[in-house]
Amino acid sequence: MNISAINELNPNFKKHLLKVTQSSDCEEIEIIQTLWSGYGTIARYKLHDSVHKTVVVKCIALDQSNTHPRGWNTNLSHERKVKSYQVETHWYEKWNEQCTEACRTPICLGSYTEGENQWIILEDLNTHYPLRKQELGIDEVKVCLQWLAHFHATFLHQKPIGLWETGTYWHLETRPYEFEKIEHADLKAKAHEIDSILNQCSYQTIVHGDAKLANFCFSDPLTSQGDPRVAAVDFQYVGGGCGMKDVAYFLGSCLSSSACERYENELLGFYFSVLQKAVASAQKNINFNALEQEWRTMYPIACTDFTRFLLGWMPTHQKINNYNRRIMGAVLTSM
Repeated sequence: MNISAINELNPNFKKHLLKVTQSSDCEEIEIIQTLWSGYGTIARYKLHDSVHKTVVVKCIALDQSNTHPRGWNTNLSHERKVKSYQVETHWYEKWNEQCTEACRTPICLGSYTEGENQWIILEDLNTHYPLRKQELGIDEVKVCLQWLAHFHATFLHQKPIGLWETGTYWHLETRPYEFEKIEHADLKAKAHEIDSILNQCSYQTIVHGDAKLANFCFSDPLTSQGDPRVAAVDFQYVGGGCGMKDVAYFLGSCLSSSACERYENELLGFYFSVLQKAVASAQKNINFNALEQEWRTMYPIACTDFTRFLLGWMPTHQKINNYNRRIMGAVLTSM
């Protein structure tokens, strides 16, 4: 049975969908995307007689996958994916409501599980955040950094109960096969120390864990009022960690090597200025100067940690550029 058929024909899921959206009927109108490694789909549904005109349904079929785009087809990879969807469901059920307008996420309308199949019913962000971007100007990069700063401030010092103990999809403990493939001897020798430094830093928060450009949805400046805004999706790898993991990964996802070199100081300065205001607004009783000093030190280490993953997973990846190699070299030398 294909994924679309599961969505359309499962009577128990349909009943649940109509109940939580208070609809008389529904119909699938498009497949937005398929999930990584064939684990399901994200689809848009049209609702009848509901306050919601449409919703987005993430349909997860844990017995459907049989291939991995990069050939990492292992039991550990499958187990990691299964847990990631359990974490995402828990995020939307128990954590997501803490997010404010400043770190907007889709409202979760409900979830449903039956056997190997799971569904998450979400607000359709296209109503207010219809734009998806392939590249960003610096002002748009700052809009996303603003989201990350508010997100990190919101969850500062919260224990990631029900989430990944250590967030991000490239966490060393969950990537032993990729680690073994690393050919850079010095990096491989120091990878566990780098991981430990990040995990043991004093100021911990909840990290998005996959804060790439593709997971941000933008408002339309022609129809929205005020400054550009973003919302974020995809919380499979949300969990504990240093906020610099998200920042380093995001900047690498949307800027070239030369742009990272040119704008690093400006963008980090902007992130910390927003974070300071957000922490104060959230009435977090912390020494912000100490947090900023520690996290600025963590930034190159977070960059190196992600480069470690890439060098084991796909050493020809375009994100392994002169900027990241320079940072990695400096970190390894300092250690």
